[in-house]
Amino acid sequence: MKAGWPFFAPTSEMARQIIAFDWAAHPLGPIDTWPKTLLITAGMMLRSPFPKAIVWGENMTTLYNDAFRPILGAKENTLGASFSDVWAEAWDDLGEIADRAYAGEGTFVEDFPMVINRFGYEEQAYFTFSYSPIHDEQGDVLGFMNTVIETTGKIEANRRSAIVNTELAHRIKNTLTIVQSIASQTLRTAPDMPTARRLLSQRLQTLAQTHSLLTGGSKGDAPVRDVVESALALHIGDGSRVTLSGPALHLGERQALSLGMAVNELATNALKYGALSVETGKVRIEWTTGETFQFHWLEQGGPIISPPKRIGFGSRLLKDVVSYDFKGVVTLEFASTGLCYKLNCDPRNLRPEMASQPGETQLKP
Repeated sequence: MKAGWPFFAPTSEMARQIIAFDWAAHPLGPIDTWPKTLLITAGMMLRSPFPKAIVWGENMTTLYNDAFRPILGAKENTLGASFSDVWAEAWDDLGEIADRAYAGEGTFVEDFPMVINRFGYEEQAYFTFSYSPIHDEQGDVLGFMNTVIETTGKIEANRRSAIVNTELAHRIKNTLTIVQSIASQTLRTAPDMPTARRLLSQRLQTLAQTHSLLTGGSKGDAPVRDVVESALALHIGDGSRVTLSGPALHLGERQALSLGMAVNELATNALKYGALSVETGKVRIEWTTGETFQFHWLEQGGPIISPPKRIGFGSRLLKDVVSYDFKGVVTLEFASTGLCYKLNCDPRNLRPEMASQPGETQLKP
């Protein structure tokens, strides 16, 4: 073994690469001519499990260990290259810090932002690192040690957390407003307290179930089918008399809450007065999208019904609230064949995700 090699025996991939490198053709010269300070520092670096790089001499020659390699990404020909060339795209940010290290000033920087190119494209990245001057026996600075860890993942996670917390606060505020409105309107329009308690319980349970759908997704939206099935589950048994038909389509928070509450009101009325109050009655629920988004609730085979004599919370919810949240038009027809509820709006008001073709299924219990 040549002189100097015991300081970094080939115990790692980068040690083997350093040994195999043609240093004789490099300004640094063959390994057996390297200063002992460099040999000792390189040996310590290569044995460290933490990402480290040595920047040496006036040419800023770069040596690094295995843990440092992922930080370089797909950069090529970095071993022995000038550190300023390795990070040329970010040198306007790093050059001053390197100059201070060569002047003998150590630096520690946390979550330092850099735009780098290591995979063929520019990316925003963040690093916590230190530049520590390397001194020889006389105290002269010959280079510096770069000890670094990438913190991009942490920064992005913190940002996502902040967005989620903001969204959560917004959602809680909206929910409290909705609950206050539901309670106020229900208590004001119900004929008696037992009815008010029953209606309020149903409406709040529907609201809670729709919120569960929204919070269960990663985008804060919910599929139309899931919203409808969740609202119907409070009222319908095996679902054999209710048919759902429509494409895979997602709704935003306010629209999902409005539609869930509307379906709850329609199902409550159908069980009490409409198609589901008799054994022969059926309900067909359809939604389509194209030039317009359409949602239809169609009752068949039930008793003839007439418009309510007074406008209560349910009627206002079905017409005013839904039309406002969907920015669309709502019609409620008391036809001889049964109640027909229709919603039409511009599909650009929604967030469609067409994952499948329209299909018809029986509502699951």
